[in-house]
Amino acid sequence: MTDATTASPSRVSAAEALLLVSVFFIAACGLVYELAAGALASYLLGDSVLQFSTVIGVYLFAMGLGSWLSRFVERQLVGVFLQVELLVGVIGGLMPAALFAVHSLLPPGADTPFRVLLYGLVLLVGTLVGLEIPLVMRILKRHFSARYGLKDLVSQVLTFDYLGALLVALAFPLVLVPHLGLVRTGVVFGLINVAVAIWALWLFRAEVRARSSMVAACALSTGLLMAALLGADRLTTWAEDRFYGEDIVFKQSSAYQRIVVTEGRAGTRLFLNGNLQFHSKDEYRYHEALVQPAMAAHGAPKRVLVLGGGDGMAVREVLRHPGVEQVTLVELDPLMTTLFRDSPKLAALNGHALSSPKLRIINTDAFGWLEQQTETFDVIVIDFPDPSNFALGKLYTASFYEFVDQHLSAGGYAVVQTTSPLIARRSYWTVVTTIESVGLTATPYHAHVPSFGEWGFILASRRPFRMPTEFPAGLRFVTPQTLPTLLAFPPDMARVPTDVNRLSNQVLVQTFEEEWGAVH
Repeated sequence: MTDATTASPSRVSAAEALLLVSVFFIAACGLVYELAAGALASYLLGDSVLQFSTVIGVYLFAMGLGSWLSRFVERQLVGVFLQVELLVGVIGGLMPAALFAVHSLLPPGADTPFRVLLYGLVLLVGTLVGLEIPLVMRILKRHFSARYGLKDLVSQVLTFDYLGALLVALAFPLVLVPHLGLVRTGVVFGLINVAVAIWALWLFRAEVRARSSMVAACALSTGLLMAALLGADRLTTWAEDRFYGEDIVFKQSSAYQRIVVTEGRAGTRLFLNGNLQFHSKDEYRYHEALVQPAMAAHGAPKRVLVLGGGDGMAVREVLRHPGVEQVTLVELDPLMTTLFRDSPKLAALNGHALSSPKLRIINTDAFGWLEQQTETFDVIVIDFPDPSNFALGKLYTASFYEFVDQHLSAGGYAVVQTTSPLIARRSYWTVVTTIESVGLTATPYHAHVPSFGEWGFILASRRPFRMPTEFPAGLRFVTPQTLPTLLAFPPDMARVPTDVNRLSNQVLVQTFEEEWGAVH
């Protein structure tokens, strides 16, 4: 092969195109590693905006560091570029697998060693990624200086760089994670980095010293990543088995969350992003406490809205009231409603409620849906995950409860699941304060659920809460006799002064992180 500076116009054009395309793949791979690290940090350390913010911050700093270090590379640009590609491909590609494995081997609660490894890998991969683009630009400038000025060169390179980032940002949550999983996604893009190194080695083979060693390094990197790709499912299964401690009967990542269902001697458990949502042995306590006081207090609810609760347990409790004519379930994740409707074992847990002819299922964002609708309901059951990040925190704001108020019938009741008033006392009473700020009467109460401990709920209405005297037959927890005890708060759970949670401040997310973080 002749040197690219003396190659024919057609050969130069091919080399030019390949190098520019490499920028697209380099940008795509770099962003995948960043997103995978942020997703894993949220999944394993808690679904919090803190994890993504710190990972992205460290990664961007490392990229700047890598760009600065590139100034010290003066010789063998192609050789250094090949080495960087192989290193970022292997380290970045195996990073999700390594983090999964190490987290599974550490004892529960030992987050510090995991954080050290996480940020160490993020710093290393980010530095290597930061080296790539400056090296590519210098290689392009040297080989195609006659065809491009610096202005055109920078424009071409950054165009491909941003295009690759855009496509991966869209594909990561919608295609890659749901279909490949985090471990496979990392490995596949690691192989792409290695592939860039392989064709760059062929393209500039006349300039590369120690070609045989570089060929061997490419072969070794490819073999290592292929082995990881073949063993990705086994590694993920092993890691999650250790993490959950029970047999996993279902696991899948949707565009919104990681759904895991386990089966043990004591029963079935559902986890979303690693957080327990229910245990079949005591979920009846939670769902009866959530639904029955509001339904019974209304007396004759006909139209009921359930927000969240894609597992169908809350709908099951609603349907215990024969006078209900229509139930609307608004659940963001269609995988949840499909799973708990079509799986025989899981559908049995909710009494096949998601197949009821009285039910309509709407898979969309509850905030936006309420904003656009004009329907009113006798009872609104709000069963969202805890406010561990801003996306969830907006569902606990004054703006959201104003929408709830607009959709309540004159004598209607809304009820909100509201974390633990014992462990997250300020968080719980923040929600009470926020509900009251929109003019609704808040009636706090709590119940003991063994899988969670003391758990809190809040009734919201335009009229004072009327203590019901009758409940549907067959309940195992809530009765006219037990309900008054749920409304009594001992001193360690009593009300404390709190601020209103607004979209503009989201104080609840920070408070929730502080209180639950202190537990772990």
